[in-house]
Amino acid sequence: MPVSPASPMRRLKKRAQFLRAARGKKIARRGFVLQAVPVVDPLPGVGYTVTKRVGNAPERNRIKRRLREAVRHCADRLVAGHDYVLIGRRESLSEPFDALTRDLGKALARIHISSAKAPSGHPKQ
Repeated sequence: MPVSPASPMRRLKKRAQFLRAARGKKIARRGFVLQAVPVVDPLPGVGYTVTKRVGNAPERNRIKRRLREAVRHCADRLVAGHDYVLIGRRESLSEPFDALTRDLGKALARIHISSAKAPSGHPKQ
């Protein structure tokens, strides 16, 4: 049975949304780079990009399909009010799907743990 997302998601389509996410936090993994930025919209937004340097059109499309499916499996970890961009790498073609989803889940957790930390300017007295 296919996994359905826990909550609805927006699809990022406009260039400005991708540029805004590029200014946010980044986590690099073997098969992808995850970018995240807080936004006003209450639903999480997800966008995908794979450059021509990665491969020809069928390979790029396959990478995007694998990343979309990985996001569907990790949809419960997406935080409302954030936009996410996944930049596909060539290694995501050969990486086992379980490892890809596990890496995505860890990357999502790490992005939100690091954003939840308070700045450590002065210790409390």
